[in-house]
Amino acid sequence: MTLNLTHFNHSGKAHMVDVTVKQDTHRQAIAEGRIVMKPHTLELIKQGEMGKGDVLGVAQVAGIMGAKKTGELIPMCHPLLLSSVNLELTVCEGKNCVDIVAAVKTTGKTGVEMEALTAVATAALTIYDMCKAVDKAMVIEYIRLTAKSGGKSGDYQREEVGS
Repeated sequence: MTLNLTHFNHSGKAHMVDVTVKQDTHRQAIAEGRIVMKPHTLELIKQGEMGKGDVLGVAQVAGIMGAKKTGELIPMCHPLLLSSVNLELTVCEGKNCVDIVAAVKTTGKTGVEMEALTAVATAALTIYDMCKAVDKAMVIEYIRLTAKSGGKSGDYQREEVGS
């Protein structure tokens, strides 16, 4: 099987893929991730008692901002006009974590997988930043693309292998 890695030119040098001739299509991507913490840290988040403010509210806005800035952060990503970014942050007491799901949509020539993944990562990093004074041992894990639709490569749905 030969892999065609599109981010390299004929000389093997990195380049931004030319999407000029691609058709605009509706595209959507969903990514998920998690940040695990001590029970006490999760309780402080739930009670709104973290010194830096509303952790989940700030993380939600940060995730949206992260999706919008992906083209500035990831060298070969195209800057995209996003039509929707939705983040859900769910406190999971039994697992001592916050689960993060990002759904990103656009109509354009290239997909939004990186924007969804960046939204999740940015939200998780924001939670870490806001809570690190009480819990430096937090772990960000399981950031992954779970679904995407649109474009030449078609639809993708992740088959869960563990969480």
